[in-house]
Amino acid sequence: MQLPANFDELISKTTELELYSKLVKQVNKDFLLANIDLDFDEDILPSSLKYLLHEVVFKLIQEKFAEYLNLLYIVDVSEVKIRKLDGSDTLKLSEQVTFLILQREWQKVWYRNEYS
Repeated sequence: MQLPANFDELISKTTELELYSKLVKQVNKDFLLANIDLDFDEDILPSSLKYLLHEVVFKLIQEKFAEYLNLLYIVDVSEVKIRKLDGSDTLKLSEQVTFLILQREWQKVWYRNEYS
């Protein structure tokens, strides 16, 4: 499986395979497991999903770091990938982490679809 390299590629793959609504459900499920009050409608536009997730991740990094770490653990974002990011600019960091979260959620949805 080739992981999407950017947000646009991720969205085009989910749309192409008709898995976008499952991606949104998986994001909702993992955020609920992490006790973060966030519930996206399955019909949310991809750009809105990206924007709102970015906003939430930014606030978690700034204000609730323990909850942010818990979210990364629940979603199962690679610690190696997180450590490679430059943390000097929190806004840019939160954007990159948002993509890593969506990438991992996509991976879960794709595997479930492919092997079930």
